[in-house]
Amino acid sequence: MKRQIHIVEVGPRDGLQNDPANLTVDEKLEFIARLEAAGVTRMESGSFVSPKAVPKMANSPEVFAGLNRGGQTKHIALALNETGVRRAIEAKADEINFVLVASETFGRKNQGMSPQDSADMLAKCAPLVHEAGLPLSATISVAFGDPYDGDVDLGVVGNLAAQAQRTGIAELALGDTIGAATPWDVKRAIDRVRIEAPDVTLRMHFHDTRGAGLANVFAAVEAGVDVIDASCGGIGGCPFAPAATGNVATEDVIWMLHRAGYETGIDLTQMIDTARWLESVLGHGVSSALSRAGAFPKAR
Repeated sequence: MKRQIHIVEVGPRDGLQNDPANLTVDEKLEFIARLEAAGVTRMESGSFVSPKAVPKMANSPEVFAGLNRGGQTKHIALALNETGVRRAIEAKADEINFVLVASETFGRKNQGMSPQDSADMLAKCAPLVHEAGLPLSATISVAFGDPYDGDVDLGVVGNLAAQAQRTGIAELALGDTIGAATPWDVKRAIDRVRIEAPDVTLRMHFHDTRGAGLANVFAAVEAGVDVIDASCGGIGGCPFAPAATGNVATEDVIWMLHRAGYETGIDLTQMIDTARWLESVLGHGVSSALSRAGAFPKAR
């Protein structure tokens, strides 16, 4: 059998949270439905954070209330603290992704926490998620660089990973929030985290701010990582990370993987069509290469 690479679609959350457009609940639900039709089986469908801090996610409860729960897609809710976790559980999220932070200044600006504060908060919130019977994952944000403090110590990343493993998470994502990583950084980080947290599944979350996104996906896959975050159209960014652009584009990632012989379970043509539809809804172009150039070879 061909090796399966699992794509976690983050467009409805990370993709939309910093976009100039303000999508309605119905528009978000149509976006999600199109992604489901393309074969996406896991996606971040919203976040339960302060609406003052991230106003584009303020309607996440209404989005979760309107989801089609009869399909195969699992809908992930992002949370930063106990209030967010409780709201996500109340909204009947299928999975909760908790955010840790690997650097001091970004952590203070993004969630009002130091790295250790975020680890302590995860330890406090994890029992709530386990009691609700939901899968719990965690993302270490700015794991490869902080826009304010510069390089991030891999020792901090490893320590957070070890603490996260002790809370019983099923999966840990390393987030290149500002697109600062290179493939060599990716390999070093994966090696370190596997030493510190050997029992958790790794996931990688790359932004393409400096053009290394697909190269970093390649490095992660070569290192044995089977779960990759991506955003339809390459939309996205972080309100607290100056100049950060979108995630690696889902259609670009799956085209590269399919050409290499990997399976993703996602229909490339439908994903490209969704990215092009998204341009009309957002009122601006998207950054993905496949939305402009199309696939190669062309579908017959």
